[in-house]
Amino acid sequence: MTSHIKTRKAPGTWVVRAGGAVLGETTNAVELTEGDYPAVIYFPREDLAMAFLEPSETRSTCPYKGDAVYYTIQAKSGPIPDAAWSYETPKEGLEAIAGHLAFYTDRVAVEQL
Repeated sequence: MTSHIKTRKAPGTWVVRAGGAVLGETTNAVELTEGDYPAVIYFPREDLAMAFLEPSETRSTCPYKGDAVYYTIQAKSGPIPDAAWSYETPKEGLEAIAGHLAFYTDRVAVEQL
């Protein structure tokens, strides 16, 4: 694991909302910090309404975290393309985010309750 990336259990309860609907709420979120970037909250897949998240064709690779797949949220107001991403098999040392999704906070609301 690279020293500039750290994960920890995110304290408290976290919720993600899109298009006015709650997509998930969890007490098992993982907080990832990478260098000077703002912390990113990763939600466990089992605490998300995955029926509203469709895998997209978008892919990316991070030299530190691995290969990411993206998800489009099917909201009442219409699709929100590539609003979430997941590292299905992250690099060594970042196993804490496997099976979790993170969201772009300029497209959805991610809040600590």
